[in-house]
Amino acid sequence: MKNAVLVKCRSFHYSSEGEEVLKKFDFNLEYGKVALLSGVSGCGKSTLLSLINGIIPRVTPGLFDGEILIDGENIKSKSMSQISRKVGSVLQNAESQIINQTVEDEIAFGCENFGFEPHFISSQIDKSCSLMQIQKEWKTRTLSGGQKQRVVTASTLAMNGDILIFDEPLANLDGEGAVILLKLLQGLAAKGKAVLLVEHRLDVALPYADIVWNLKDGRVEKVRNKNEFLKSQSDVIQSGGKPEVTVPRDTALLLTGIKKKFGSREILRGIDLEIKKGERILLTGENGCGKSTLMSIIARLLKADEGKISQYLNLDLNRRAGKKWFKTCGVVFQNPNYQLFAGSVRDEILFGAENKDYALCLADWFELTPLLDRHPHSLSEGQKRRLTVCSILAQKPKLLLLDEPTVGQDYHNLRNMIEIINHVHKEMQNTMITITHDIRCKKALCDREIKIEGGIIEKS
Repeated sequence: MKNAVLVKCRSFHYSSEGEEVLKKFDFNLEYGKVALLSGVSGCGKSTLLSLINGIIPRVTPGLFDGEILIDGENIKSKSMSQISRKVGSVLQNAESQIINQTVEDEIAFGCENFGFEPHFISSQIDKSCSLMQIQKEWKTRTLSGGQKQRVVTASTLAMNGDILIFDEPLANLDGEGAVILLKLLQGLAAKGKAVLLVEHRLDVALPYADIVWNLKDGRVEKVRNKNEFLKSQSDVIQSGGKPEVTVPRDTALLLTGIKKKFGSREILRGIDLEIKKGERILLTGENGCGKSTLMSIIARLLKADEGKISQYLNLDLNRRAGKKWFKTCGVVFQNPNYQLFAGSVRDEILFGAENKDYALCLADWFELTPLLDRHPHSLSEGQKRRLTVCSILAQKPKLLLLDEPTVGQDYHNLRNMIEIINHVHKEMQNTMITITHDIRCKKALCDREIKIEGGIIEKS
């Protein structure tokens, strides 16, 4: 098979005084193959992708010693425009790639920049929307994280590049959506395209990969035994057990007739739900079913069109959500960049903490202590996720809302995070509501599953 990408790396640093992120290795991506790149959070996977697609050093500065060949040509003197004509990229944070207000305009944008004919662009929009099961008239700002991931993927596919690289493409996709994407990429590889995935959900992605690479200690090496590697990385995490409280519990939240629309799209059609104090609730359902919308309404970050929520967690029942409420209710957003604002990891963790020593102890449990002096936005996406969870837990909220808390976590950090969340839950007896598509840990985070389908609760 012909090499689509060949990386001959001797070293990479983000600055002359920074640590060596990548060391000496050779890496290649072949046409006609799906390759999977694995490695622990923060090990440099996204850095390698950014070198291949030209983001480093053209957008993000860095010092690279080595050669990167695309179709046999060194890209050192190539512009981003030249590279992007051959390499299509779906970044880890899909939302950061969306700039237009409608799905149709978003998909058309890249095609127009490449100078495609209008009739071809129209055909590509229809084709990519059909492949990714999205509607071209949708408003991008109203979409769920998983739907935004599909939009960016559709936009990348529409540009018709022969080399496709994806950074955590399954992170916010439901099970069906993940399989649809992986089968699609497998089919594209069979037609001669080169596909590279960076992914932590190995249990889902690895069976579709022809070649597996692992990045460890700055070096990339090919995995020889795919099955053994999968087994070591994808065991299902066992449940943390049922709450020890056996007496009848008081109500924490009572939702009645909750409805919400975005334009003409009816997301929630009447949610009725009672949640008890100390319960661990798991919200499930396909992408776009309204899970994050419902969580935002519970958090008082979004107002329902109809219905009522009664909460019995503090005395501030009738006033607008303020400081007292957000001491009671801790929210971990789907996108960690929305809630990281401090100048250092340490300041982020301590900002709302009730107890400084407890907060720094949590930081140690989350393996964030070596990063305390770093700026939060300099971290990898997986590290940012651990930081946001740690910061919210440090506030000791009575109501803990977690929207995709495990995104970007390798198996070690995933297991560690689940153990910490369940330990804090047992210690604080908080009420916990979680959204996740990660089948490795779903059961370990809940006592009761609530599935939303068609805007209503299917089962409870």
